[in-house]
Amino acid sequence: MVDRVLVTGGTGKTGALVAQQLAARGVDARIATRNATMPEQVRFEWGDVTSHRPALDGVGAIYLVAPTDRTDHLSVMRPLLEQAVEQDVAQLVLLSASSIDEGGPMMGEVHAWLRANAPRWVVLRPSWFMQNFVTQHLPSIVTEGCIYSATQDGRVPFIDAADIAAVAVEALVDPALASGARILTGPEALSYDEVADRITAVAQRPVRHCRLSVEELAQRYAGFGIPEHYADTLARMDDAISHGSEDRTTTEVEQITGRMPTKLTQFLAAHSEAYLQRGTD
Repeated sequence: MVDRVLVTGGTGKTGALVAQQLAARGVDARIATRNATMPEQVRFEWGDVTSHRPALDGVGAIYLVAPTDRTDHLSVMRPLLEQAVEQDVAQLVLLSASSIDEGGPMMGEVHAWLRANAPRWVVLRPSWFMQNFVTQHLPSIVTEGCIYSATQDGRVPFIDAADIAAVAVEALVDPALASGARILTGPEALSYDEVADRITAVAQRPVRHCRLSVEELAQRYAGFGIPEHYADTLARMDDAISHGSEDRTTTEVEQITGRMPTKLTQFLAAHSEAYLQRGTD
């Protein structure tokens, strides 16, 4: 049984939930953060190798969330990974994405490194988060009644971050879980038109899917201050969805956690205040 887990990205969408769920199971969740101000936190920066050894003290497993301010993930994450392997950390669990293959860019390089070097490892490859509809898409939903995408009729098996966290916790603490990559999805693949219909029912006002070309979506992202090359990459992910890249479901969440993953209707109902309160601002 793992007694202490280092949770990188511990204040993020999945990391915070992983830490909460670990604590609920009596596991010491050490939250890695630049500014450690609470007892359960430890100072940690990917680019500061002097922070790595203290963060790893007594750790039996690590939840790995790549830094969001760069795309050369392996080069900045390798020092911690090497130190963890040297210290015989029992399990390394990486959050990647269903759209990123092993050996590909960003987390794909880290995925390949883990297979080649880590004695026990799991790579979580979830589909797109349901949380996107109460975060990044929320302003346009509230002010314009629109969800912008270049996915056309493509379908996505949106997943609740809480379900990703539940799988991560099992991967971190269960020594019987075999090394490998896990594609994580929600229980149904939906088009953005179908998502808009479900949000309409919860928001109690019309919401539609506003379809853009890949070029138009890239320009929209660039208008938010996203670097041009990254904006283009994001837009092309939508284009891949339009060609069926995400149109499938898996049973990994149920098999690993013992419960069914959350449906989008359940998630939206639980977060209805995001639409109802903001709509009256």
